[in-house]
Amino acid sequence: MPVKAGFVSIIGKPNVGKSTLMNALIGEKLSITTNKPQTTRKKIIGILSTEDYQIIFQDTPGILNPEYLLQERMLEYVVAAAKDADLILFMIDISTDPTGEKTLSDEKVFEILKDKKIKKILLINKVDLVNQQVVENLINSLSEKKFFEKVIPISATEGYNLQTVIDTILEYLPEHPKYYPDDQLSDENERFFVSEIIREKIFEMYHEEVPYSTEVIVEEFKEREKGKDYIRAIIIVEKESQKPIIIGKNGELIKKLGRHSRESIERFLQREVYLELYVKVREKWRSKPNLLKSFGYVPPEE
Repeated sequence: MPVKAGFVSIIGKPNVGKSTLMNALIGEKLSITTNKPQTTRKKIIGILSTEDYQIIFQDTPGILNPEYLLQERMLEYVVAAAKDADLILFMIDISTDPTGEKTLSDEKVFEILKDKKIKKILLINKVDLVNQQVVENLINSLSEKKFFEKVIPISATEGYNLQTVIDTILEYLPEHPKYYPDDQLSDENERFFVSEIIREKIFEMYHEEVPYSTEVIVEEFKEREKGKDYIRAIIIVEKESQKPIIIGKNGELIKKLGRHSRESIERFLQREVYLELYVKVREKWRSKPNLLKSFGYVPPEE
């Protein structure tokens, strides 16, 4: 039996459940997930391999109208992931957009989806949160548009219909040798996932603009044969006034952040670590090309 392999980009507006879906399909938590929009900032690859196929999922930032340079980069990653894909999984959150109009009438969404050469599957997510009739109405109205090859109702958090998603992907995936070894889950290194885990905890613990103004850089990562691995991470903020918010009174908040981050990092790495966190200010880093580049937000064409 010939092997199938290809790239499947998961695309949609912010907070529709893209990262939750990829994690559920792969069976590992690779993408961070929070209840705040715009948690995902870069394209993250997750690889699902069996004897007969290899699906390379690309989790992408949410489609939005950029307000500063970082968001422009995020949108560029979505556009590049759509162009590179063998298949697009486009997601809608039915609990916030029951007719699909809000999403599909969006100009940026249309720009990304208009390429007729790339096959597209529409996933209606969070169907467990609404009435069944609402789900059926949306499936019928969107199926009539003939814009998508298939329309599949799912619940990424409940695992509903995910096998159908895999089966449908395999219908459209090309015959191709595998791109990665069977035991590889992503193309990112451990440093990347450590920084993402810390960023996830920041999104969970802090409010308003603070999480969006932060970036996490792992400056040092020493694996030790004896004793715990040593990790030193810097939390970048945009304003001097945000530094004491991250640290908290008598350093209580940053200690709590360090504790929660360390526990999640140890679960991910399956070994003990010693984590040190520091806070630095880089004024308006989200709008400065050189700083963005140094933090890994490189334009896709470079």
